[in-house]
Amino acid sequence: MTETLGPLVGHVHSDDLPWVDAGPVGLQVLRVSADTWVVRNRFRAGFQLPKHKHTGGVHAYTFSGRWQYAEYGIDYVGGTFIYEPPGSIHTLTILEDSDILFVIEGAFIEFAPDGSISGVTDGESTLNAYYALCDAAGIPRPEGILQ
Repeated sequence: MTETLGPLVGHVHSDDLPWVDAGPVGLQVLRVSADTWVVRNRFRAGFQLPKHKHTGGVHAYTFSGRWQYAEYGIDYVGGTFIYEPPGSIHTLTILEDSDILFVIEGAFIEFAPDGSISGVTDGESTLNAYYALCDAAGIPRPEGILQ
């Protein structure tokens, strides 16, 4: 019996993908597929995402810094891995400059202060924003993002 290897393992090196800034947030997109997207963010201290809800699970690893979800009061520091179950609602708050990798399944729904939906972010919209930021900065669009 002959074994076959199956599909090749995809890979990308973070040095091959540019960082772009959207105000106090640095963004690097590593992978976008129909159901999962992987981003690395460098947040400046004091930044806060609007309260939001995830439609799928989220895995996150903190390389450096200190941050928390305002609703929980737990500080996540360099070396911390977290898992957010689908449906979790929280407000990401950056306490110190932080470098975080997120593996996000599905989308997240942003809420306005009055509780109404103010936006939906998914892999495709994040990739489009990443390309637009590259274009605005005069950076060639990267070709190595995993699909």
